[in-house]
Amino acid sequence: MTSKKPKVVIIGRPNVGKSTLFNRLVGKRIALVDDTPGVTRDRREGEAKLFDLDFIAVDTAGLEDAGPETLSGRMRAQTEAALEDASAALLVIDSRAGLTPMDRHFADWLRTAKVPVVLVANKAEGRSGDAGILEAYELGFGEPVGISAEHGEGLADLFEALAPHVDAAVAAAGDDYEDEDEAVGPLKLAIVGRPNAGKSTLINTLLGQDRLVTGPEAGITRDSIEIEWNWEGRPVRLIDTAGVRKKAKVHEKLEKLSVADTRRAIDFAEVVVLLLDATLGLEAQDLRIADMVIEEGRALVIALNKWDAAEDQSRLFQGVRKALDEGLAQIKGVPLLAVSGMTGKGLDTLIKAAFEQREAWSQRVPTSRLNRWFEGALARNPPPAPDGKRLKLRYVTQVKSRPPSFVIFGNRLTELPESYRRYLANSLRDDLGFTGVPIRLTLRGGKNPFDR
Repeated sequence: MTSKKPKVVIIGRPNVGKSTLFNRLVGKRIALVDDTPGVTRDRREGEAKLFDLDFIAVDTAGLEDAGPETLSGRMRAQTEAALEDASAALLVIDSRAGLTPMDRHFADWLRTAKVPVVLVANKAEGRSGDAGILEAYELGFGEPVGISAEHGEGLADLFEALAPHVDAAVAAAGDDYEDEDEAVGPLKLAIVGRPNAGKSTLINTLLGQDRLVTGPEAGITRDSIEIEWNWEGRPVRLIDTAGVRKKAKVHEKLEKLSVADTRRAIDFAEVVVLLLDATLGLEAQDLRIADMVIEEGRALVIALNKWDAAEDQSRLFQGVRKALDEGLAQIKGVPLLAVSGMTGKGLDTLIKAAFEQREAWSQRVPTSRLNRWFEGALARNPPPAPDGKRLKLRYVTQVKSRPPSFVIFGNRLTELPESYRRYLANSLRDDLGFTGVPIRLTLRGGKNPFDR
């Protein structure tokens, strides 16, 4: 499947900083930049990224009012052609120079192109462009976005203005748009736990064969073993690992290597099953392993193995559930299942849960839906007001998945209490389908040129 990313065309009169903005969005110096007007003559495309927005940026020649037989006229024809299949246009002006007759002329022309327009007032670093920004309202494209393409200022505001148009284009493309983070390929599933929790026996039962050496002696498995397998027609790459003991008990060099190998297995996995011995219950070392998995940002499923040999099963299950919720407060709702690697009880449910966790771990929430949730979360529980001045949280974006990672933009975010940050993270999990999945939540302050 070929990815059809939305196209965003950067247009404007010569020497307003279009190529500088293009280079900023694509993350490298592709377009030539010079103070001489007309350096760019052909349109140039590049894979661009603005926080979680992925699109094709198109740098165009400066718009000139000239006949089609001239070089300037042919350059304008290239710009017109670029607009034909564009999802949005960035009309760039120089905020320090203010509006020129050419800016006004081509703003009038652009209104006939039937392409959503975001007005960008470039070179707005400091306050040197304030007058030009205010003057730009006259063009009738709504609130100008003040940026400095050269210094990378104002990109959060540009994202906020551009996101609705890119999201709409992605939604309209439907199945033609392919997310690079989509959960594809075999499920990479690591089985971890303390020594002798029954990991190899469980895998042998899943495979229906004695693929791994097992026995009552702890520590038979010394290194991670990958096994290709199919579950109900879906490919799985099973990773059996050596048991992880407490550090104080890791004496032999070989066992130290086994622990390091388990860490590598967690790192390469998508979903990790932490296997507990139901006859021993939950121990502190189990929580340390779970913390290791969460710290690495992997999806986690916890399974109580040897369930057929456990006593007072209902009380045991509820006790482990409560202990997990208290011990893993940063990621409540991790799936907890009762299984038996010996008899096969609950193993289909375990693999199904692993696929479901990978799906949640891989999902990407559209920016519009994410900010509807954000507005609701703020309305239910408004942010605090240190010193009587309320903190301003402006919007949120998902910057990646696997693990899901989000950035919240606002002002004075260094004063936001950790308790409110946890409230946002827990609400996000509960409301948007990330229950039991580790997420990354970053706070980022941004200078808004209109917030004086």
